[in-house]
Amino acid sequence: MHDQNVAIVKGLVAVAWADGEFADAESQALEGLLAAFGATDAEASELRAYAKTPRQLADIPLKHLSSDDRRTLFSHAVLLTFVDGSQHEKELAFLDELAKVLRLTDDEKKRIEDASAARVKKYLSLLA
Repeated sequence: MHDQNVAIVKGLVAVAWADGEFADAESQALEGLLAAFGATDAEASELRAYAKTPRQLADIPLKHLSSDDRRTLFSHAVLLTFVDGSQHEKELAFLDELAKVLRLTDDEKKRIEDASAARVKKYLSLLA
């Protein structure tokens, strides 16, 4: 995996822990990301182990993220907060802090949140 993809996954692990637990649905999302990013068995094992410990904003390796990667991380983060069907208050607060750490403008944050939330709500309705 490229460094930026590892950084995105690590960022999403922090998002998954935002509400204090790493739920089964979040674990399944991690597995999907590992497959999508073409993680080797060793990389996947390392990131699964990484995900077992609660993570925070400070754990995200920002130095590996370009401005486009930061937007990708934020978009995926919004999607991940819906993985259990709804956003938890702690997850929403985490997204606000994440946007600041990623240096997104308020307009960028809102645009990405709105587009990502609309996308995930569309697909969640297909599962219902």
